[in-house]
Amino acid sequence: MISQTMQQAINAQIQAEMYSSNLYLSMAAYCESIAMRGAAHWMRIQASEETAHALKFFEYVIQRNGRSLVQSVGAPPQEWKALRDMFEQALAHEKQVTGLIYKLYEQALAEKDYATQNLLQWFISEQVEEEANTTEIVAKLQMIGESSNALFWVDKELGKRGASQS
Repeated sequence: MISQTMQQAINAQIQAEMYSSNLYLSMAAYCESIAMRGAAHWMRIQASEETAHALKFFEYVIQRNGRSLVQSVGAPPQEWKALRDMFEQALAHEKQVTGLIYKLYEQALAEKDYATQNLLQWFISEQVEEEANTTEIVAKLQMIGESSNALFWVDKELGKRGASQS
């Protein structure tokens, strides 16, 4: 059985994951508005992954005889200065989510909740991947600057992203 404090913390993480999904969907809409369809595709997949993460936490709480709660999620930003700015904000957001996962892990350690520690190991590995992928995109966008030809190449590469198994 999951403790009440851990249940509350995971429910807060579910809310954070749903915000992440909405954020990436908003970023996809922005990309569509600036004719960056590849980046929009990448962001749609990212939004889908974040929803899957929320559901993974949701199911886990239920498996531990707890109660998952669906809570309101604030509206994400709608506009960015440029594609690079948007991906820089996506990277900052991923780092923030990593911090939230670490706090959950610290709580699981303090409670000696080994099952939750095991679940969170998967999320820690996932966050390493999320940050690495986004860092690489930011580095490429910083390298090319505002060059339109290079932006089209990056957009084409982003459009090749396949759905992951998250």
